[in-house]
Amino acid sequence: MEEIQKRDIRKLSLAELEEFFLAQGDKKFRAKQVYEWLWNKSLKNFDEMTNISLPTRELLKKHFIINHILVDLMQHSQDGTIKNAVKLYDDKIVESVLIPTSKRITACVSSQVGCSLDCNFCATARLKRMRNLNADEIYDQVVAIKDEAETYFQRPLTNIVFMGMGEPLLNYSNVIDAIEKITSPEGLGMAPRRITLSTVGIPKMIKKMADDGVKFNLAISLHSAINATRSRLMPINDKSPLEDLAEALSYWYEKTKRKVTYEYVIWAGINDDEQHAKALAKFCKIIPSKVNIIQYNPIDEGEFRQASPEAVAMYVLILENHGIIAKVRKSRGQDIDAACGQLANKNEVAELTKI
Repeated sequence: MEEIQKRDIRKLSLAELEEFFLAQGDKKFRAKQVYEWLWNKSLKNFDEMTNISLPTRELLKKHFIINHILVDLMQHSQDGTIKNAVKLYDDKIVESVLIPTSKRITACVSSQVGCSLDCNFCATARLKRMRNLNADEIYDQVVAIKDEAETYFQRPLTNIVFMGMGEPLLNYSNVIDAIEKITSPEGLGMAPRRITLSTVGIPKMIKKMADDGVKFNLAISLHSAINATRSRLMPINDKSPLEDLAEALSYWYEKTKRKVTYEYVIWAGINDDEQHAKALAKFCKIIPSKVNIIQYNPIDEGEFRQASPEAVAMYVLILENHGIIAKVRKSRGQDIDAACGQLANKNEVAELTKI
């Protein structure tokens, strides 16, 4: 007898599940029951679908698999941050982070295995981009952190940021699909306003998000509002300079009326002078915006060093004098390499870079 090639059931839409059950001579409503188990209750095993008959469960096991992630290694920081090394179905590894504060618990999730953008200050950029994450793999990272929040903090997950490994706009369809599962009533039911997508700023994709009417927040990894400096930090700026980014952001605001957040690291000897601070203040005037000044987390002994407190204070003063909200964000999880720019699968780097 020919063996049935099993499919990953979470790649099927609700309509496709309905078609499957009808083709098997079963009731259409079975699909909605299964869909709820998969996306609302985040089930990993067909045997636990208790309101579905045993023959139907056996039918599902015959035709499908559930390729769920596995938290292969969990590290706890002294400040409460938790970093997960997440093993995927093909044994590749990504990292996600639970970030606790007094008012919120945030999940920082990855969208790609590695990254292709070569930002010079980021540890993830030292890994080759191996593949995009599927929507269910992104969703599973959120579920794992949601469970950890409830287990270790007795509090719910409140926010999600796409600031982990990879560039989310280069995995657009899967990221959007994952967000739909996370926010829909049939999924986790989280409010879109609790989700922030962070990108280096790919103009055509920012415009596409605006056209698609997304409801989540947009953050831009900026780091300089002077082209020469930004290109030195982020090679993508050569292809998509600040003028193109500014035009795309104007389109975004015209379509969505949603302000943007600029993520900005200040480095000693690179962008820690008044010229760069004033250029940032000018760029922030293009559309309503705010700035998060992020503490730099060194990844080696190279050229990138954290700016002085005086330089950071100078930036804040200049921005505030221009009526721009600026907050200095202290990094979390530095002792377990879980802070911004540090996610690099240190346990897997040697293996990944061989491929």
